[in-house]
Amino acid sequence: MTILSRRGALRTAAALPALAMLGAPRLARAAEFELKYGNNLPLTHPLNIRSQEAAERIARESNGRVEVKIFPNNQLGGDTDMLAQVRSGAITFFTPSALVIATLVPVAAINAVGFAFADYDQVWKAMDGKVGEIVRTAIGKAGLYAFDKMWDNGFRQITTSGQPISDAGAMDGLKIRVPVSPLSISMFKALGSAPASLQFSEVYSALQTRIVDAQENPLPIIQVAKLYEVQKSCALSNHIWDGYWFIANGRAWRGLPADMQKIVSDAINDAGLKQREDIRTLNQSVVDDLKSKGLSFNSPSPDSFRAKLRQAGFYKEWKERFGPEAWGALEGAVGTL
Repeated sequence: MTILSRRGALRTAAALPALAMLGAPRLARAAEFELKYGNNLPLTHPLNIRSQEAAERIARESNGRVEVKIFPNNQLGGDTDMLAQVRSGAITFFTPSALVIATLVPVAAINAVGFAFADYDQVWKAMDGKVGEIVRTAIGKAGLYAFDKMWDNGFRQITTSGQPISDAGAMDGLKIRVPVSPLSISMFKALGSAPASLQFSEVYSALQTRIVDAQENPLPIIQVAKLYEVQKSCALSNHIWDGYWFIANGRAWRGLPADMQKIVSDAINDAGLKQREDIRTLNQSVVDDLKSKGLSFNSPSPDSFRAKLRQAGFYKEWKERFGPEAWGALEGAVGTL
């Protein structure tokens, strides 16, 4: 069969109606296994570009037996909606950030402990190692299947519509949007802010109407979601690293024959590794692009933030909540917190 180029596939998808899917090219005969994948990101994000490549590879290597249909950009609802759908089997795949799936699997939020990671070497040591293993096991107990390789969502940064965040003191009373995540809420409360949990699909309008004055996300998300249009400054705080777990409905995954499971998992895990490199490259250029669009940047030291979190008992509380095994695995990768 003919495989569309990445550019051709994206151009074709862009011309489809709002609820059309992006995925492997239409086959001459119906696929034996049609798998729906929903996510919350625009077509131009590396997650969707690499997912499209994986879908094409799966169709090719399965000889048309497996077709992955991709529904990007919140077409199937917000994060909470899609998490419910993948649990029920209405969709097969979903890529929630760790902060989103942690509403179902609390230990999944451990990678989002404030200021835990100094760099990407520590991130992948943890998530490709013992920490990731613990989280995948917990996801499995929730009736879902998590692929081995976590995809990158990047270090999160804080943007504001007013004064830049220069140190922890600037967080006092700040109305900031955070994901629907107990850990994020806890961290920003410990920093003295007033966090509001909103789904990602609501962020732009909430900033535009001043329901909140600030938000925090990785730079590529700030770019592709055009949040620079409703924010003035960005503090490169690196306060949380977050990633996407590529998860599947457990029943649907077990329903695939073993040879098809291998084709799908190899394609998705390999695509995830490429997406990590995409984000690394993208981060090198995105600051200049956002500056050209009017967003100003500053780089606050993490010291005052860490001190405030320790004083508020944040680390002590979450060590107890995650438990000694998970916390020990994290500190094994990053050192004592």
